[in-house]
Amino acid sequence: MSDRSRRPRRLAGLVAVLSLLLVGGAVSAAAAATVGTPTRIVGGQSGRCLDIPGSGTTNGLQTQLYDCSGATGQTWTYSSNKQLTAYGTKCLDASGRGTANGTAVIIWDCSGQTNQQWNVNDNGTITGVQSGLCLDANAAGTANGTKLILWACNGQPNQQWAQVTTPGNPGGGGPCDIYAAGGTPCVAAHSTVRALYSSYRGNLYQVRRNSDSTTRNIGALAGGVADAASQDSFCAGTTCVTTVLYDQSGRGNDLWYQGSSAVPGSPQSRPAVATTESLSVGGAKAYSLYINPGNSYWRDGHLTGVPTGSAPEGMYMVTSGTHVNSGCCFDYGNSETTRKADAAGAMDAIYFGTSCWFGGCSGSGPWVQADLEWGLFPGGSSAWNPNQRAFNSKFVTATLKNNGTSRFAIKGSNAQSGSLFTLWDGSLPSGYSPMKKQGAIVLGSGGDCCKPDGGANQSAGTFYEGAMVAGYPSDATENAVQANIAAAGYR
Repeated sequence: MSDRSRRPRRLAGLVAVLSLLLVGGAVSAAAAATVGTPTRIVGGQSGRCLDIPGSGTTNGLQTQLYDCSGATGQTWTYSSNKQLTAYGTKCLDASGRGTANGTAVIIWDCSGQTNQQWNVNDNGTITGVQSGLCLDANAAGTANGTKLILWACNGQPNQQWAQVTTPGNPGGGGPCDIYAAGGTPCVAAHSTVRALYSSYRGNLYQVRRNSDSTTRNIGALAGGVADAASQDSFCAGTTCVTTVLYDQSGRGNDLWYQGSSAVPGSPQSRPAVATTESLSVGGAKAYSLYINPGNSYWRDGHLTGVPTGSAPEGMYMVTSGTHVNSGCCFDYGNSETTRKADAAGAMDAIYFGTSCWFGGCSGSGPWVQADLEWGLFPGGSSAWNPNQRAFNSKFVTATLKNNGTSRFAIKGSNAQSGSLFTLWDGSLPSGYSPMKKQGAIVLGSGGDCCKPDGGANQSAGTFYEGAMVAGYPSDATENAVQANIAAAGYR
């Protein structure tokens, strides 16, 4: 499923612009204009960037829409004298000082003329100071290569734009920078969409194509987002699967698919298809890890920093409320090194899905619960927690923290906006104190799954990003992580 499926034109534009407005300061076009700071300019209807073809510098190049990629030809700085500049020397320009509908919007050496001055307006439009006309995606186009022109302002979504600050890590920090500042450093950090540290520019994941079984590592671009274009070129004309999610923490806690040579698995186990779902983060294209039954990922991290025994830990993930099932068990977190259901407290993982393990649930979910082994806990016991709620938004933040001896907390939120909602913050279930964590990491399955003599994962779910931390994160730290996720601009 692709996020580029189209609603009716006007509705699609309104949804797109509203989603950009809800990202906590990362987008500025429908608020005060961002002045003096490099931004992308993202079309509200298309989700694509205002782009100089090939990042060229030749006077007269007509600007266009194109997938946001972090290219230099997509970086624009709005100056106090109302110029939109690229490369420091080129200005967005109404060709030939034109003021008529259809005038091409080009780049030209900055001259200070009024045809190079623009108003970045509170209503999401960008208008020429000289012409009074709107920056417009020609013929309401949304495809790569759609030319940009001037046209009379008409309220249509192809005339809506947003200034988007550095994608991936809004405000200069990532979730793992926030956790570290709170005294609970990440010991594992995984994502297919962005860097989780402000300084990380290494590999995010690996894909393997079916046509010749070769692999390619997909890294983070200069802005911190995944290099989706590299995946697109590598996988063109064939099918690709995701073989490994690389750990960004530096501890080597990479997650290989169960069934690989690194993590041998059951015959039914296989890697997830890498191209099932695309999305955008801060206007940049990315791909999710779209898990279906049979897909799961694992790592034995007990010697590489993952908490064991009753040591405190926390974790979060960004998932989706639109791709779920009741199969056991779409988890992310601490699991058994044995890949067996060893004991109560041998696991400490976020679960997200529609499974009602103990019965008595209210509604149909999906819910954020805690997989502590021998059960999915909605709260502090097997009884249904009346404070539970379903999270069925496209993007969902889920958190879990456990001090290992007496207390744990479960929270959830829409990952595009809003604050975390506390579902449970209290005592551990009876029989789960102290915890007996073993220090493996599981993604997409329960702990008792997928080994060579076992079955395959039965769950479905989507993973965009997540991290595990040593220590018990404060509420303030978790709130800051949620704000960072909302500001990243998932859509």
